[in-house]
Amino acid sequence: MPRTTLVCMPWHALSRPSLALGVLSSACRREGLMPPAEYHGGLRFAEFLLDQTNGVVTPSDYAAVAETGFPHALGDWVFAGVVNGDEFGLDGMADYAARHGIAMRTLRAMRDLAASFVELVVDEVLATDPELVGFSTTFMQNVPSLAVAKQLKHRRPDLTVLFGGGNCDGPMGAALHREFEFVDMVLRGEADETFPRLLRALDGDGELTDVPGLCWRDTVNPARLVPPGRMSAPHFEGWFGAFDASPVSRYAEPELVVESARGCWWGEHHHCTFCGLNGTSMAFRAKPAETFVDEVDSLIRQHQVLDVMVVDNILAPGYLRTALPEFARRGWDLRLHYEVKANLTGAQIEVLRDAGVYSVQPGIESLVDDVLGRMNKGVRAVRNVRTLRDCESAGLTVAWNWLYGFPGEREEDYKAVVDQLPALVHLQPPDGVTRIQLERFSPYFEDPSLGFPDRSPAEAYRYVYALPPETLQDLVYLFDTTPRGLTEQQASPLWTAVRTWTAQHAASTLVRKHIDGVTVLRDRRIGWPEEDHVLENPRQQRAWTELEYGRSLAGIARRLADAGLSWDVYDLARWLSELCERGLLFTEGGYYVALATTWAGPR
Repeated sequence: MPRTTLVCMPWHALSRPSLALGVLSSACRREGLMPPAEYHGGLRFAEFLLDQTNGVVTPSDYAAVAETGFPHALGDWVFAGVVNGDEFGLDGMADYAARHGIAMRTLRAMRDLAASFVELVVDEVLATDPELVGFSTTFMQNVPSLAVAKQLKHRRPDLTVLFGGGNCDGPMGAALHREFEFVDMVLRGEADETFPRLLRALDGDGELTDVPGLCWRDTVNPARLVPPGRMSAPHFEGWFGAFDASPVSRYAEPELVVESARGCWWGEHHHCTFCGLNGTSMAFRAKPAETFVDEVDSLIRQHQVLDVMVVDNILAPGYLRTALPEFARRGWDLRLHYEVKANLTGAQIEVLRDAGVYSVQPGIESLVDDVLGRMNKGVRAVRNVRTLRDCESAGLTVAWNWLYGFPGEREEDYKAVVDQLPALVHLQPPDGVTRIQLERFSPYFEDPSLGFPDRSPAEAYRYVYALPPETLQDLVYLFDTTPRGLTEQQASPLWTAVRTWTAQHAASTLVRKHIDGVTVLRDRRIGWPEEDHVLENPRQQRAWTELEYGRSLAGIARRLADAGLSWDVYDLARWLSELCERGLLFTEGGYYVALATTWAGPR
């Protein structure tokens, strides 16, 4: 087998090992091959910056770029001078940053050190005496990886350079192979099976033409999805050894990163119009629950780490009855993060909590029915609010962004919702308000008739790649297009309301309690009178119970009648209107949902 070193360049998160390197290491072990050496370039760059600037540029500065720089290609720009020449992209990015309110001082300091760092990486990678060096590249890892690959081939022309990862999916991988002559091969798609097969083929056992997803010479082989039973459990010993020995460990707490499924079961049939995640690997496949539980068990015992990031795009529904209850039964003090769909019931959210899930990303993205329809989300706004309420009740952190800029959205559809946002101040606000970008693989990208007929590679890429636009068209993930939907002026009230929501959230509560046969809604929200609203009438109490599910006026009236508590529909509508005026209900699209939580523990 060729002596192999796998490299994970910036801007991988400092607190987590690379799942890609961990999976490939494990896949080689499973096939009886010598596991590759590993080089954790993100950790190394954070160390390098800390040392070279005498502590001025810290791992926190690295993390800020890693977490927020992708929409503007900032991490790639830091290394662009190494690939394209020292002066490349300086003036263009300076102008771009000024127009987008981006502070450049720390980024410039990082860029000034990038060439020296690349030389260090090349020295240290070559010290492993490799015959093949593979780069895992996703999001902003392309240009850092190209910078090192270029220097490696200059120093060792006989070396085989391989690229793989999310940035190599579909036409992007073929473009990487075509445009950068120092990239010998690109392995597209999931590599649990294909990477060991490639190593064997390079050793003379099999043909390169038989390796799915491989780009080499003038040949591009079609990629193939990995079935659940062949998804490799990651192997993280190399990263934990490097992390424990690194000064970066003083700045970050380590987490495990795992996957229980690939693809998206919702996107298979109802692809969200703006979403480019999963690329050519949308088909949903989940590991057997017992396999996943055993993997997590093994990893936490080996590394003594209980913080676990699950990177699935969406929770497998069956896990609510299998894997998650098993986590709860084993009694681990876990802190799990999961991406879920915003249609979970309160009981299912409690299953998450009991299993150790502390943070969820439920894909809420809007509280406007019309916009949710344009997204193809399959949920109403009241269901999203119900999810926020039930997660607050269960003590779960909710990560979500409010997206706008959808073709056909109207200012008037937002107004009634924005006017109600002060009533939601006790629920977790969005992390931000963001205009959507046009992403490769999304329905908006694939079908221009949906509203974005004009598109060009996002402007920031001009200051990253010395390539013409027609080439970038195949290489990049984000695209500029004529803005649709709300103008920035029309979106301003939403921005203002969310900023107020964020500022007032921590000190606000609205809690429902049952006391001596009555329902008490204890309101302690900023901006609302400090008041205990009491529901004594059995009919009102039953109506409130129905409102906790999110119902229409007709639906509430029908359920009350079925329970022998008929209520004149006009009087019921008047009562609902009163509750809305007191900020106790959220209403959208003819549906109403109760806002009071059932728990008010510390945040």
